[in-house]
Amino acid sequence: MTTETIDLKTKLITDFYARESVMNGEAASAFHQKKRAALARFDQLGFPTVRNEEWKYSSVKELVNESYNFNSESNVVLADLEDLKIPEQDANIIYFVNGRYNAELSRMVSSQAQITISSLSEAIKKDPQLVNTYFNELTKESGEGFTELNTAFAQDGIFIHVPDNQTVEHPVILRFVADARTQNVGNQPRNIIAVGRNSHLKMAEAFRTLGSGRSFTNAVTEIYVGEEAGVEYYKVQNESEQAYHIGTTQVRMLARSQFYAGTVTLNGRFTRNNLNIILDGERCEAHMYGLYFPDGTQHVDNHTVADHRKPNSESNELYKGILRDKSKGVFNGKIFVRPDAQKTNAFQSCKNIVLSPEASMNTKPQLEIYADDVKCSHGTTTGQIDEEALFYMRSRGISRPEALSLLMFAFCADVVSQIRIDSIREYLENVIAEKLASK
Repeated sequence: MTTETIDLKTKLITDFYARESVMNGEAASAFHQKKRAALARFDQLGFPTVRNEEWKYSSVKELVNESYNFNSESNVVLADLEDLKIPEQDANIIYFVNGRYNAELSRMVSSQAQITISSLSEAIKKDPQLVNTYFNELTKESGEGFTELNTAFAQDGIFIHVPDNQTVEHPVILRFVADARTQNVGNQPRNIIAVGRNSHLKMAEAFRTLGSGRSFTNAVTEIYVGEEAGVEYYKVQNESEQAYHIGTTQVRMLARSQFYAGTVTLNGRFTRNNLNIILDGERCEAHMYGLYFPDGTQHVDNHTVADHRKPNSESNELYKGILRDKSKGVFNGKIFVRPDAQKTNAFQSCKNIVLSPEASMNTKPQLEIYADDVKCSHGTTTGQIDEEALFYMRSRGISRPEALSLLMFAFCADVVSQIRIDSIREYLENVIAEKLASK
């Protein structure tokens, strides 16, 4: 561990106690005690190094050697976001700038009878007991330094509660903007989504950056999917070349529920996505789709877990990547089938195209099966573009750059087509086409 790493860790811990000293009676709350316990775990764990097996191919040394303002105020207005080309959507649009809820940019269109949408900071004030019922219950045994750090500093983010037997017509779109126009900024949003029995919700998280400064986003989202409920969850990252992103999404599914996830990484200096799903009931269905496009010296690391704990459930996973220049990719997908999870069906696939000899992809699919009546498979492929297909297209008069772009777009199609919010899918199709044609 370097001196700089120790310095950042010390600054963060010092900042925590400085905030605590002016909290008065709030420091004794159950919510804050969870945060205090998380800080102690972060103090013990510190930042991960490549000696940690889960971070073997992803060094965070550069990330933690930077300094960030985690309390940066921003005066961003809607006009400032025009260059980001954010699509218009008929949805509940919730903005967070530097990790703080921005009411002026946000709008809510769904009925309060269908769904409660509140900033986490406001929800803690209004109903601390309800928030504490969910907060950190899925992540308290994560063993991850960044997750513990987020828990310790959790102040704002979203709190969503959907009562039983509700179908929320309009999606919820969370837009996280890092305003790095004047300085390096850090933000740690904490999101809690609880969907009741036989209820249905579509939601998305979108991450963007303003300015040329460096940004560090350390986001944690906890999603509770009740019995017979359905949740569609999409995560889109199109951040700057100076953006570091650590994101953890922790999901718990109950009996006969469905969870559907799409994770798309378009841009960013360093990205780590953790998607961990616990299938904790019979006849659960989990689907995971991922797409990533690192170029330059960008680094993208996707870690997934499908943890089958009860019988008769199914998980299906497909991740795809296109790597160029000197970029690096990592995929580590784990499937656990516990002793009680008989008749589990679990499938996992990771496919990659490497377009440059200097780009690299590390894949590690893993199966741990403790039941005997199951159907499980995993596979991974990493290769170059199909030269026969390229030759065929060129023989039909299509230029090499156009043919390459068309082949790569087709490679992405079976992931992009799985995105069921039309405006997001159309936005991604346009951005991906531009990105593929740009080189």
